[in-house]
Amino acid sequence: MKNDETLQQNAATAEAEVPAVSADDLRYMREAYRLAKKASDLGDVPIGCVIVYEGRIIARGYNRRNRDKTTLAHAEIIAIRKASKVIGDWRLEDTTMYVTLEPCQMCAGAILQARIPRLYIGCMNPKAGCAGSIINLLDMKAFNHQVDVTRGVMETECSELLTTFFKNLRVRRKEEL
Repeated sequence: MKNDETLQQNAATAEAEVPAVSADDLRYMREAYRLAKKASDLGDVPIGCVIVYEGRIIARGYNRRNRDKTTLAHAEIIAIRKASKVIGDWRLEDTTMYVTLEPCQMCAGAILQARIPRLYIGCMNPKAGCAGSIINLLDMKAFNHQVDVTRGVMETECSELLTTFFKNLRVRRKEEL
């Protein structure tokens, strides 16, 4: 009996953790996911990002750190740069960002600096995430701006894409030895 109760509680908790998102939110995250796959196909860590303004995608980015040989080529930074050009301002106050992996400290800082008010995250990053995993820079009241964050959108797909990428990378490295 106790095991049944525990299973029911765990199932209820899991259901409660699934974010309520709209069909549009899923469509935007699917596009971020497609971009993450593109990064993977090019040999980079699969992270994708889109920025939406007035119901349409105005900027896309995918991880290009290895390809461009720079620490600054994160999906979020690339998308923020493009969105700023489209809007004609560094302030992206009426936009929403969708990213497949929880932002690092650099990207979380850029999101704050760009004044992006809403962020949807695919999967969390327990090793380097700064939107709740290690620290939540996006909700620190000491800053003049906070971000409304929804976590776990297409979490399984985003997580599996990363897991598969790193598993295949380890296999390739072993074969090279």
